[in-house]
Amino acid sequence: MAELHDLTALDQAAAISRGELSSVELVEHHLSRVAALGDTVGAFVTVTVEPAREAARAADAVPVDERGPLHGVPTAIKDLTLTAGVRTTFGSAAFADFVPPVDADVVRFIRAAGLVSLGKTTTSELGCSLYSEGLVAPPARNPWDLSYTAGGSSGGAASAVAAGLVPVAQGSDGGGSLRIPAGLCGLVGYKPSRGVVSGGPLGFGAFGLPTHGPIGRTVTDVAALLDVLAQPVPGEPYLSPGPPPGGYLAAARAATPGRLRIGRFTAPMLAEEPVHPDCVAAVDRAAELLAAAGHEVVDVPPPFGPAAWPLFEVVWYVLALSPVPPERESELLPLTRFLRDRGAGVSAGMLSATLGELQAQVRLGARRTAGCDLLLCPTLAAPQAPVGWFTSGGDPATDFDLQRRFSPYCAIFNVTGEPSVSLPVGTTGAGLPVGILLTGRYGDDARLIATAAELENSSGGWDRHPAIWRAVDSANVNGSGVGRSTP
Repeated sequence: MAELHDLTALDQAAAISRGELSSVELVEHHLSRVAALGDTVGAFVTVTVEPAREAARAADAVPVDERGPLHGVPTAIKDLTLTAGVRTTFGSAAFADFVPPVDADVVRFIRAAGLVSLGKTTTSELGCSLYSEGLVAPPARNPWDLSYTAGGSSGGAASAVAAGLVPVAQGSDGGGSLRIPAGLCGLVGYKPSRGVVSGGPLGFGAFGLPTHGPIGRTVTDVAALLDVLAQPVPGEPYLSPGPPPGGYLAAARAATPGRLRIGRFTAPMLAEEPVHPDCVAAVDRAAELLAAAGHEVVDVPPPFGPAAWPLFEVVWYVLALSPVPPERESELLPLTRFLRDRGAGVSAGMLSATLGELQAQVRLGARRTAGCDLLLCPTLAAPQAPVGWFTSGGDPATDFDLQRRFSPYCAIFNVTGEPSVSLPVGTTGAGLPVGILLTGRYGDDARLIATAAELENSSGGWDRHPAIWRAVDSANVNGSGVGRSTP
């Protein structure tokens, strides 16, 4: 059976452009899947049914020659991202009823591009953890196996895309928050170079660690959404390197990065932790495919080692100090309170010295991997983690330590500001996804995207689906035959 959600985001938009589908039909189809499966996979905190329908009708009224590559396509916005007039809880009971008066810049861009948001996706509280299990929504679960976490902090975005509730979604990544869920759920999760995507209109850039980015099933879908998000905004604290000619989608479609020197390593960077054989095997598979494509793959030392953890730890404590109404502090989760207590003890002098030392470590790391166009390593040290595993001991300090051991790779590239993407190259013996990281030079997003697309093509494609993909008979078809059952 072929259904509308089988189409990629770009294929959905192309069908709308040809008049074979309407945005209204696509939105109704995906809303029916959200109603049936949204709570099962813990994808959404808030579903905006009527605003989505209204936006779909408006999208269908736009002349064809004024439509972009993703016009009329359903999507979703992470619950950490300001969305005017829509409840935005930041994953926290302390903000359960908060409705922002303004849009984040990326939300404005998504609307202007004609995409239709179905609501706000589940996230970790204040973005503080790599799992999305809070008090304002069901936990974000991996659609490949509901006993496992979808990750965080963009866990709901990943579960929504992997379950076919939306074809592509907006997320953000401050320490792996797009790439971790992508690695767990068999998706493409892209963290752009620092400055490529605006973090406005509020905030100061959080030391340059977090950035908005896309998550999707294919490299071209992700590149198309990156083109939507990567708009210049005056006053940004970090200078954008600028898009490539024709945009990131053109780079993905060309998939011709040229011959590259790719540095491979599997040693964890933020913890002394054994790496699961399935994670190593995924890196080996990616290395084989890249070498077969003509690239030189060489073993290199990791740019950072576990000695860098205390530096990153201090910064993460301080980042947890987001403003919270004092009378609602007691509603925060134990992990969040633990991080905030630690952050409150960091002096301005200590923070300044830590940031300076981190930058010195970035320079040393760049020297260790000089001569490499890209770096290849695992996304995670283990393929999956059960829902509730990090919090099962009841001690937030243990929870936090388990997180760094589970994810000892991703956060380093938030520190360096380099573009980094998780790609679903591997699988476990049980058929669950296993991700690898490809990381490029700062500002060289086009080459990284082209290489990711090349790897996708040589892998035979990654648009694979879990069993829950077929759990709902939600086909919504018209006379064109798009979405009809096949013999």
